[in-house]
Amino acid sequence: MTDAAAQGVHRARYRRILSFAGREFLKIWWFELVLPRFGMSRIAERTRGQRMQTFARRFHVLAVELGGLMIKVGQFMSSRLDVLPPEITKELEGLQDEVPPVPTPAIRALAEAELGIPLERAYAWFDDTPLAAASLGQVHRARLSALDAADTGLGAVVVKVQRPGIDEIVAVDLAALRRVARWLTRVRIVADRVDAPALVEEFAETSLEEIDYLHEAASAERFRENFADDPRVDTPEIVWERSTRRVLTLSDVTAIKINDTDALRAAGIDPAQVAAVFAEVMFDQVFTHSFVHADPHPGNIFVTPAPSIDGEPGPGFRLTFIDFGMMAEIPASLRDGLRTLLIAVAGRDSRGLVAAAQEIGVLLPSADTAELERALSTLFARFGGMGFAELSKVDPREFRDFAEEFGDMVRSLPLQLPENMLLLIRAVSLTSGMCSGLDPAFNVWDAAEPYAGRLLRDESGNIVQAFANQAMGTMATTWNLPGRIDKIITRIDDGNVTFDTSRLERRLDRLEGIARRIASGVLFAAMLIGGALLVPSVAPLGITLICVSVLPLLHSLFAGVGRRGPR
Repeated sequence: MTDAAAQGVHRARYRRILSFAGREFLKIWWFELVLPRFGMSRIAERTRGQRMQTFARRFHVLAVELGGLMIKVGQFMSSRLDVLPPEITKELEGLQDEVPPVPTPAIRALAEAELGIPLERAYAWFDDTPLAAASLGQVHRARLSALDAADTGLGAVVVKVQRPGIDEIVAVDLAALRRVARWLTRVRIVADRVDAPALVEEFAETSLEEIDYLHEAASAERFRENFADDPRVDTPEIVWERSTRRVLTLSDVTAIKINDTDALRAAGIDPAQVAAVFAEVMFDQVFTHSFVHADPHPGNIFVTPAPSIDGEPGPGFRLTFIDFGMMAEIPASLRDGLRTLLIAVAGRDSRGLVAAAQEIGVLLPSADTAELERALSTLFARFGGMGFAELSKVDPREFRDFAEEFGDMVRSLPLQLPENMLLLIRAVSLTSGMCSGLDPAFNVWDAAEPYAGRLLRDESGNIVQAFANQAMGTMATTWNLPGRIDKIITRIDDGNVTFDTSRLERRLDRLEGIARRIASGVLFAAMLIGGALLVPSVAPLGITLICVSVLPLLHSLFAGVGRRGPR
């Protein structure tokens, strides 16, 4: 494909993404903003669920057809329970990399260009049939040359190769997403709830790391070092001599997929024990290493029978993790925020818990937290005195009812999770689902209890210090308060405190005029679009609405011209 042709394809892709977003925004604007202004909010409420599902299905089709980052966008949205309604997240939660493989000649050409030598010299054998294909790359089995095998001690390997041109596709998709995010900042109902540009940037950062295979290789090495002395965990070895930013070669560790319960039982492995060990390993990543595999789906974890590892008795198997493109790191700042959360939870302090959420960055500054504080007070009253064992015995229906009420309230807030916490929650969610599939009686509370206790013990000294600092700050404020009040009263008595409201009044007058013109603009657009929608079915009424819409348009454009006052 020539450069001009490629640019044309990319422009068409960019326009298609924007046109899809534009159409969906227009529908949302019409149903959620215009119809309620004319007393037809019931129509919007009655059709909302179906419209959300239709949007998710249409996006699913678009993502599969375009591939690239669009599939990742769908997967990303499916995990944003803090921002998006369940009608969307549920429809997209099963979205997978449903894309055809790249023809082998194109994969061979890219790999040879990256490695700088023909594949026949790089590998003794390279399987032209892909082992797996995804939106960003695909995987082939291979065998190292005799020289490389002698140097590395490896024979069978897998070679992960990026899809040709994926860098340009990612750049186009991110450009389109950034423009859509700018549109969203102009929609108050959205801007008050979520920082759309920040969401796009966090998605961009994760995506750019995923297409940098050297970054993934470094993450794999770090993960391997964390569990170097742990017989329960294994990772593939990286063949650095045959790895670049676009080609990654690593040892072939293919074994039993973790969710293949029949194969596990055939190998003499109890799926329930696999669930328990898997949960322990994931909690170790969170609380011991602060470096978490954030995409532990069944395709990324194998179970290898291992009755004895280095002569030491083990569980009878080991878990092998692959694909380290999406990792969650827990920084010290997040750990400090979690400590603050612990202090608030220990004191059943709903206001302190909200403050901790703001410190971590979960709540945007525009959040009205009064309702959240009331909901948290209810949460503490109903479940606050229970330990993990007691909570596991609570009627699930009570949890479900409270979760529905609490979830509706949370989604009304300008709430978003910081990237590290989002990936962490994704990892915990996938872990819980996987363990429940392996063992229907699996109880996440039992798995979490020892780690929660250890974290509380580790943080106990910091908690005491935080309580002491808070008490000292309160005492200092209380000590100085009478003097500050006396100074203010003295200034008022002396006539030194004045209030000038003239500028505020002029600004209010200007804002009132602007509000009238905006209302006229909205009325013009509503009449114009409504008329256009009615023309095919009720032509006279539709044409009349279109003609009459000129009046509010003229008011919006020319009201206030020639009578500007002083500012």
